Amino acid sequence: MIRPVTQAVAALLILLLWGIMAPEVEAKPQLCQSVGDHEVCILKMKRSAKHYWEYWAAVSVDGEVRPREVYNCRDRNRVDRYGILIPFSRDLAGDVVCRLYVPRQTYLDRLNPPPQLSSQDG
Repeated sequence: MIRPVTQAVAALLILLLWGIMAPEVEAKPQLCQSVGDHEVCILKMKRSAKHYWEYWAAVSVDGEVRPREVYNCRDRNRVDRYGILIPFSRDLAGDVVCRLYVPRQTYLDRLNPPPQLSSQDG
């Protein structure tokens, strides 16, 4: 009876010491892309269920972290936390966030491609 308890305590101590002595690993962003001479990283991203062309994303540009903002990939602009509309022409991160966006008509065209005309006279 004492032996299993002693083994369990020893195992717990080993795990505890390993957790304390293990080096800390910093979490890296999941998706980074170079745009010109800038680095844009997506830290967290979620697609809107109601508006499929909108993404809520937290990004960092050259290491400067931005809070979560709404990226409208259809109209090519973003809305910051103060409600200010910023066009993608002045924003590096917009193209990186919206590269996953596929317009609805393009998506439907992929599902139902137009029939191919045959070159044979029939």
